[in-house]
Amino acid sequence: MKKKLALLGFGNAGKAFTRLLLEKRDIIREEYASDVVVTAVSTRSRGSLVSEKGLDIADILRRSEQTGRLSDDKNLSELSALEIAKQADYDVLIEMTPLNIFTGQPAISHIEAAFERGKDVITANKGPVAWKFADLKEKAARKGCKFFYETTVMDGTPVFNLAEKTLKLARVTEVSGILNSTTNFILEEMVKGAEYDDIMARGRSRGFIEADPAMDIEGYDAAAKITALLNVLMDAHMTPDMVERKGIEDITIEDIRKAEERGNVIKLLCSGQRDEDGRVRARVGPEEIPGGHLLASIDSTTSAVSITTDLMKKITIVEHEPEIEQTAYGIFGDLLRLSLIHI
Repeated sequence: MKKKLALLGFGNAGKAFTRLLLEKRDIIREEYASDVVVTAVSTRSRGSLVSEKGLDIADILRRSEQTGRLSDDKNLSELSALEIAKQADYDVLIEMTPLNIFTGQPAISHIEAAFERGKDVITANKGPVAWKFADLKEKAARKGCKFFYETTVMDGTPVFNLAEKTLKLARVTEVSGILNSTTNFILEEMVKGAEYDDIMARGRSRGFIEADPAMDIEGYDAAAKITALLNVLMDAHMTPDMVERKGIEDITIEDIRKAEERGNVIKLLCSGQRDEDGRVRARVGPEEIPGGHLLASIDSTTSAVSITTDLMKKITIVEHEPEIEQTAYGIFGDLLRLSLIHI
């Protein structure tokens, strides 16, 4: 069986996914009876490539890494990402466009267009899951489409798969954790006495601190992630602007030192639970926690999420210092799930 993919977005995650796809293509053929081809690649500023017969993704990857271009100008398509979603020949849309943390667009429109055509969707973009999950889930079901989103929180760590596949009939009552690696790194470096500018420079050199880190530092990214978790795991029907949010922008070295004197550490924590009235409420903010607490040991770019259920109590998953390859595997794992479904 041939499975055609349309890749919307070809940044670091898209390139890493393509490398993984090339590396494992023969194994997919052998073990999943599926021949995966890419028929469209879309970028925001470098144009698009479209071919019903399939693109040479090895050549695209090589050109992109060496020259920053997908192909020669004569081969580029003027189709936008949305036009590809509406018109291109594909079976699975893989949404990897840049996140708009305040609206979830245009990724939401891309996914809706795919569902209207009866196409399956894998998203690495958390925006649609944070802003419009219930509607997208309903539309996918109505159109007979699959909708997978494992990469949206904690990269390729199987958080959603764990809950869906292994916690049958267990009702999730609370979700909490450390979900933003940038703020975790900054707070840890502040403990060591590093200067703010040096912290930013080191983080940018490692690729996980943005040129403008405000979305991380002010808690917006964490709010989107906890919203996505609560929407999927607790059917919360929330949006990120409903989260009580406070970032680490006002945390000082003095705050950190005083916490240390009390045997505590400061972490940017996310949490959500259902109130007695049935409404799910969520919070993001810096908190002091005891030095012996499990989350106090979550260092550097490591993340952790705890899922509390009525039957299994609290389960904590830790992702240790992920790189872009873990993000790629999250997308790849969702693709394998689709291949198993359609065998």
